[in-house]
Amino acid sequence: MPASARRIGVFLCKCGGNISDFVDLEEVKKAVEKIDGVVAVEVDEHWCSSPAGKRIKEVIKEKNLDRVVIVACTLNMHQPHFMEVLQEAGLNPYLLERVNAREQCSWVHKDNPKEATQKVIDLVRGGIARARYLSELSPIVEKVNKNVVVVGGGVAGIIASLELAYGGHRVYLVEKSPTIGGRMAKFSKVFPSLDCASCILTPRMAEVESHKNITLLTYSEILEVSGSAGNFKVKILRKPRYVDAALCTGCRDCTTVCPVKVPNEWNMGMDKRTAIYIPFPEAVPRIATVDEANCLYLKYSKPGKPVCGKCVEVCKAKAINFEMKPEVVEVEAGAILLTIGSEVFDAKKVPQLGYGLYKNVITSMEFERMINSDGPTGGKVINPVTGETPKVVAFIQCVGSRDEKYNPYCCRIGCTASLKHAVLLKEYVSKDIDVYICYNDMRTVGKGFEEFYRRVRDLGVKFIRGLPSEVKQKPDGSLTFNVFDTTTETLYEVNADLVVLAIGLTPTPDIEKMAKLLKLSRGHDGFLLEAHEKLRPVETLTEGIFVAGSCLGPMDIHDATSEAMAAASKIMGFLAAGEIVKEPIVAKVNEDLCSGCRVCVSVCPFDAIKMEDRGEGKFVAKVEEVLCKGCGLCAASCPTAAITTQHFTDEQIRAQVRGILVGV
Repeated sequence: MPASARRIGVFLCKCGGNISDFVDLEEVKKAVEKIDGVVAVEVDEHWCSSPAGKRIKEVIKEKNLDRVVIVACTLNMHQPHFMEVLQEAGLNPYLLERVNAREQCSWVHKDNPKEATQKVIDLVRGGIARARYLSELSPIVEKVNKNVVVVGGGVAGIIASLELAYGGHRVYLVEKSPTIGGRMAKFSKVFPSLDCASCILTPRMAEVESHKNITLLTYSEILEVSGSAGNFKVKILRKPRYVDAALCTGCRDCTTVCPVKVPNEWNMGMDKRTAIYIPFPEAVPRIATVDEANCLYLKYSKPGKPVCGKCVEVCKAKAINFEMKPEVVEVEAGAILLTIGSEVFDAKKVPQLGYGLYKNVITSMEFERMINSDGPTGGKVINPVTGETPKVVAFIQCVGSRDEKYNPYCCRIGCTASLKHAVLLKEYVSKDIDVYICYNDMRTVGKGFEEFYRRVRDLGVKFIRGLPSEVKQKPDGSLTFNVFDTTTETLYEVNADLVVLAIGLTPTPDIEKMAKLLKLSRGHDGFLLEAHEKLRPVETLTEGIFVAGSCLGPMDIHDATSEAMAAASKIMGFLAAGEIVKEPIVAKVNEDLCSGCRVCVSVCPFDAIKMEDRGEGKFVAKVEEVLCKGCGLCAASCPTAAITTQHFTDEQIRAQVRGILVGV
């Protein structure tokens, strides 16, 4: 049938006023009805609703439509629903054309309704012209591997791994540090219930280690990911611990004899650890790790002349092995979940608040370690200058957050974290300690958080609505700052023994590498972007890659675990059918035109094109459909026009452009 003989139906959506408040859809309808081949034009409040879908099916049958144009919101919304409607009406779902009248017209031209209406008419004309040349296509079906790789062993990674493992999936949990646990493992208590963080977390950590369906790969990093959704191949670098995990008993005898002392990152550098170490007593796995950058044996030994080696001498299990080398392992998985977390803001970037200049200006994370019984002070809160319990402690909020100079976004945890610290000071250290909290706004959103805030107020904590511009040290070593309270319009001078900076969260340094490796998008704040913040919050636009936790943005433990469970559930649903159905929007090669120049191979970002040897020196391009994303780079680059992208052929695009330009 020639393209001019198509029977096309156009469905104009009001989108609850999102479109119809700024676009005259009756005017659009009048213009569209005049176009040859258009046999039905209808307007509805929400074509995405179930009754409206039923109406579309009725019109398809009544008017014997062979092409459908939906004029509504972005293509990202409701596309599967509309395709299903066509299929149920007996039409191939790829005979559907979408025109975006919301994001591209009504929203961006709401101050010019007349121009917005004309733009919709132009785009619909282009859509109808393209629809005439659409072809029937069949989806690509492939079996999936049900294994899952989880990257990041913080609380989100732990919870997601357990959910997946109990769901029957083989899980490879990859963590770059020597132990899982993440930042939560450093906390003393969690708000608002003040539960012991370790009591909550460490049993789940142990569960991960012992679960038969979980392979725990600590001190490991993702090197390379190939394949596609449903069938990924993941190369993982296992860094040498120089300790045999199968032999090490975690007795820590080696750590007691090591002569090297370096800043202990687990305690935020407030004390020292040895060059062979176990991060903390409840570490999982509880295996010693040799810090090769500081180990005397690894740095200075020469053949026949070992240096140090005291750890080897005391290790009864003979577990230390300085001959260990990096190892690369490859695993196969159907889905990958990123839970790589976030980083805390570097308070040294705000030097006027004294961090790095005065010892008694510390960060909220350092306070966490100080008040933890496993921390550098054994749980005692002290003034680092005097070594005594402070009498006055001041918390300064929003350091590195809600500040255009650093990060404009809210850290979402700073207010409640400082409230928790204030309670711990008053109830666990001394009720006589004067506590000040200087804040922008006290944001306590969450179940039980507002009640927690009131509890802190009742303890006599003083709240000042304002932030100091500078912290100074007095001759006696104590600290002082002026702060203007915008509630009472009063300037206060606060003198404190200890100042705690409530630092926010920033993207982890690993996020750039992982985003590049997995071809993920990042937001303007640097965190990873979900596929849709409301409807697909744990998916990404790269099929088969899921995300959860604070790599998406600042969040507390409750939200991180909720997302982890949501992601695990989503992955199990994704893998449940045992096969994956992919869009047939992929590149196709006309072998008669292919010159074998390999330009397509060089531009393909997904390694989806290989060259096939046809003998006698002739090579032709071959597209692996399961890898192809239909980006069109190869088609645009092919010098002989041998490649086309299905559903976006040159013929379809030219028709669309001509249709749009008819009125020019």
